[in-house]
Amino acid sequence: MAQDSSLPDFWDTRYDSHVMPWDAGGVPARLAAHADALRPGSRILVPGCGTGYEACFLASRGFDVLAIDFSAPAVALAKSRAGPFAHCFVEADFFAFDAGAGFDVVYERAFLCALPRRMEDDYAVRMSRLIVPGGTLVGYWFFDDNLRGPPFGMTGERLEALLSPAFQRESDEPVEDSLPVFAGKERWQLWRRR
Repeated sequence: MAQDSSLPDFWDTRYDSHVMPWDAGGVPARLAAHADALRPGSRILVPGCGTGYEACFLASRGFDVLAIDFSAPAVALAKSRAGPFAHCFVEADFFAFDAGAGFDVVYERAFLCALPRRMEDDYAVRMSRLIVPGGTLVGYWFFDDNLRGPPFGMTGERLEALLSPAFQRESDEPVEDSLPVFAGKERWQLWRRR
């Protein structure tokens, strides 16, 4: 298998062989509860959408959802399961796609921790450009001091350094329903764009 998680081939191989320990196969409870607090019609981005359960859930609630992944097999799998929401899924590179007017919300789940550490600063800059002022970056972050990945963990201090130039953290809660690969090392956080 290819070993550089910044390349689509790394993920294509895993989706093609159904090696997806990050795939929850459903919608996490914290996201389901948080959706009730979102403004109706909010424009939401789901980067690294994978098989798309969360994106379909959000679209079914009436939000304007764009779910992207740069792995063609991931997008094909998501579309095959999405029914009336297949139009929400697009094969695209998070760092290069045309975001239009920006997003009210970006949902993070196993995306940052999938990126090699050398891309963390680019992630933070891109998020600051994608999310409109007052909008939110919300979801799950993986905290670990592992040297290998993915998933690539980080410290709370590192995440703060990455996001605080453009975002203010408004919530930080433990997660009790993590997948085994993330168990005991995830936190639900909401960061508001300044």
